[in-house]
Amino acid sequence: MGFLSAAEIAKLWGVSERSVRNYCSQGRVPGAFLTGKTWNIPADAAKPIRSNAKVSAINPLLMRLHEEKTSKIKGGIYHKVQIELTYNSNHIEGSRLSFDQTRMIFETATIGIEDEIICVDDIVETQNHFRAIDYIIDHAQDPLSEVMIKELHRILKIGTTDSAKDWFAVGEYKRLPNEVGGRQTTLPENVAKEMKALLKTYDPHVKHTLKDIIDFHVHFECIHPFQDGNGRVGRLVMFKECLVSNVVPFIIADDMKSFYYRGLAKWNNEKGYLTDTCLAAQDRFKATLDYFRIAYTENGN
Repeated sequence: MGFLSAAEIAKLWGVSERSVRNYCSQGRVPGAFLTGKTWNIPADAAKPIRSNAKVSAINPLLMRLHEEKTSKIKGGIYHKVQIELTYNSNHIEGSRLSFDQTRMIFETATIGIEDEIICVDDIVETQNHFRAIDYIIDHAQDPLSEVMIKELHRILKIGTTDSAKDWFAVGEYKRLPNEVGGRQTTLPENVAKEMKALLKTYDPHVKHTLKDIIDFHVHFECIHPFQDGNGRVGRLVMFKECLVSNVVPFIIADDMKSFYYRGLAKWNNEKGYLTDTCLAAQDRFKATLDYFRIAYTENGN
């Protein structure tokens, strides 16, 4: 992936160089970083949506998540999403932290341990996942891109024992072939090409249906672009895409794990397995939205 200067990006986006620098300093351009006083910006970075865009006109849930995140409100929908999405997504991937331990880390930055061995990575990845959720809330309206997907992986895996391994690429595509569930995935040398093709087919600049979002997720998991963390990044992307497309989002709970994996494996031949699992998870989330009195459309599937 190449990098461009603020002046070069300004020409591509049709804005002033100052605007580009402001976007970068506000953290609204994923993957941009400073070298001295010079911004290095990913060549395929998407132009951020204007900060005064009306979130409320797009999705009442996204508006509420923004408000509660900014105000640090406890006990609301933002609080609940942080804990439940983090606990379930990490637990599906083998985390041994309990729901209460996950909640304590979010609420108090502490963890209760009694006569048990806790993997440090479970704690680090829990804290990282909280930050990844903040990232998808802040960037929900930005078009999905390779830069954004890589940034989610970087946030999730930074500071873990994996990140210290020479062969493990944090925030970059995998370097070694891997399998998932005994099935081969895309070879490292083909990942970038297949990810570009997937995003082009999906077209991140338009709104999508639930089926579109699930289909993207399945193909993303088949590519398996990262050495580890693909499932969690993929589920974060699904939540983000539901928010921007005004589709009721959902959390794949740990008790749905076997149905979820079966649905992924059978998608090409039978789409009903995974669709039904996601619809069941969506029904649970609708009950949460009803409780917090957040409007949604019944056809937002």
